[in-house]
Amino acid sequence: MNLELENSVAVVVGGAKGIGLVIAEAFAAERARVALVDVDPAVQQVAERLAAQRTLAVVADVTDYAAVQDATATITNDLGPANHVVYAAGVPSGKFGFPFWNLEPADWPRVLEVNLLGAVHVAHAFCPSLVAARAGTMLFISSVAGQIGSQTDPPYSASKAALINFSQCMAKDLATYDVRANTICPGMVKTAINQSIWQAWHDGQPEQERLSYDDWASQKIQHFTPLNRWQEPSDIAAMAVFLASPQAKNITGQTINVDGGWVM
Repeated sequence: MNLELENSVAVVVGGAKGIGLVIAEAFAAERARVALVDVDPAVQQVAERLAAQRTLAVVADVTDYAAVQDATATITNDLGPANHVVYAAGVPSGKFGFPFWNLEPADWPRVLEVNLLGAVHVAHAFCPSLVAARAGTMLFISSVAGQIGSQTDPPYSASKAALINFSQCMAKDLATYDVRANTICPGMVKTAINQSIWQAWHDGQPEQERLSYDDWASQKIQHFTPLNRWQEPSDIAAMAVFLASPQAKNITGQTINVDGGWVM
C-alpha cells in the first residue's frame, strides 16, 4: 500500500532507541524526510544510518521548552515545517510501585516531566505550523498501563493516562484545522523500559521468588494477553505510519491498542 508519505516531514521525538527508533525507520521506508529528536547523543548515529533518505538528528531535552523550540526551528530550517509529529519519549520511575507507598512523592516529578510535560512542550512547539498549514498529525505513544491502572509503576501509569487525555483535548482543538491527534498504547514490547520494570520488580522480591526477565514476561503474556505473544516495535511502527497517512483521514482522538488483546 502506498501511504503517500513521500517527502513529508516526520518528526520522531525519542527516536534514538526502542519504539521511537523503529517508527523513524518506518517513516524513512515510506520515503519521508525524518527528523529524530532525543536527549541521547546516539541519535546522531541513527540519523546517519537512515541517510538513504534526507534525515536530521537534533539532541534536545524535552523537559526544556526552550530547547524544544530551538529543535523545532532547526528542523523547520533544514527539512521544512513538520507534517507529522510522533512523541515516543518516556521514562519509568525505576521502582516497583506495588503498593504505591513503596514509592515516595519525590519519585513522581521526573516521570511526569518527561512523559507528560515533554509532550506538552512538543505540542506547543509544533502545533502552530500544523494549524497554519491546516494539515498534519500528532501521535503520542502511551501504554496499556495508562488504561488499566497498572500498579507496577504508578507514576508511569498516571503519566500515560494523562497523555491519552491530553491527546483527546488536542484532537478536539485541532479538528477545525484538519489536524489529527491520536494515541497508540503498546502492550508487552521488549524495550529498555519494559526491562527496567522487570528489574524493579525483581529487586523487590525475596530471592526464592525472583524470576528471570523471560520467565516474568512469559507469565505476564500468558496471563494478560489473549494472543499469547509479544508485541513487536514494528507492530507499533506500522500503526504509526498508517495513522499519519491519508488512509486514516477520519481517525482522530482515538486510543488504539496494539496489545495482543490485553485491554480487551
